[in-house]
Amino acid sequence: MKKELLMASALVSTLGVASVAQAVTATMAGSMKVGVEFESADDSTTDSNTVMDQSNFNISLSETTDAGTTISTSFEIVDEGTVSADDDNAIKLTFTDGSALELLNAGNAAGTHAAAVPGASGEQGVGGTCTNNAPTGIDFAAGSTALGVEWHSAADFMADGLKVSASFSTDNGAAKAAAARTENSWGVGATYVTTAGDSTVTISGGLADAEIATNGTQASSDKGGFNVGVVAVTGDLTVGVGYGDGDTFVSSTTNGSNQEIDGSVTTAGIKYVTGDITLALGMTSGEGKDGAFGTAGTTDDSMDSTSASVTYAVASGVSAVIGYTTVDAKNEAVNTTDDGSSWYIGASMSF
Repeated sequence: MKKELLMASALVSTLGVASVAQAVTATMAGSMKVGVEFESADDSTTDSNTVMDQSNFNISLSETTDAGTTISTSFEIVDEGTVSADDDNAIKLTFTDGSALELLNAGNAAGTHAAAVPGASGEQGVGGTCTNNAPTGIDFAAGSTALGVEWHSAADFMADGLKVSASFSTDNGAAKAAAARTENSWGVGATYVTTAGDSTVTISGGLADAEIATNGTQASSDKGGFNVGVVAVTGDLTVGVGYGDGDTFVSSTTNGSNQEIDGSVTTAGIKYVTGDITLALGMTSGEGKDGAFGTAGTTDDSMDSTSASVTYAVASGVSAVIGYTTVDAKNEAVNTTDDGSSWYIGASMSF
């Protein structure tokens, strides 16, 4: 028995050494955020104080073949009160010419090229229980299924500073159900980087479309639309603006309760870095007409928010944050419990 245990230990040890020698390259990153949020909603809702304790851990895996193709993927574990894992990550092949192909869970190219408009830091926000369906992100019309691919060009595609992407996703083969879902999609996007005097200007945008599947009444319009944006960086100052317009939906497990939304959203922001301090200001204005599938909405939901923050770099990887947000929201043109303001004071440590 002792010999068998020794042999088993030796075998495990040998396999372990072999697996390490053949392992792909792994890199790690993550952060821990701890702070307190002071939320003051509309007059019908009690003010609240909440301790925000959030952590995330990301692992990226990659290896390069003898032919020079890099194979990579990643996953993330997030703890925001309940632990969850983000496994919606594609297998990415990056070729020697700089182009790349993502396989499975690839996403939509229109969302890939949505403008990175600067905004405030912090975990502040105003919660509510209403059915306000105004969009808040300019890529809200970009949808996809898990069975998708996305191609990315190399840099300087056909022109200096230009990159483009195209994506397609298809049906997962599941039977139609009461809950509406994206059945297939396509998307295209582009980003162009140029200079204007002392500024670096990034112009980006995308176009997307997707079919919606349900065994009940079909939506008047499928999911789809476009987004455009411009971000300019001049020294320590960054300014940007983005706009999205299109159709989307909210799924329900009950036939007749799926919601279709015709919406638009504008975002704008400014960020300035001075020494160890970063000042940021952002605004979002979204509106959408929602209605049951087959019946286009006629009255606007709206969500207008303005946020500001001051971030101080205490030490390498350690930051202190003070943030503020004010929100004006209407559901079917009537003020809702999403109205109010919020403060956040906290710190983050990242690696």
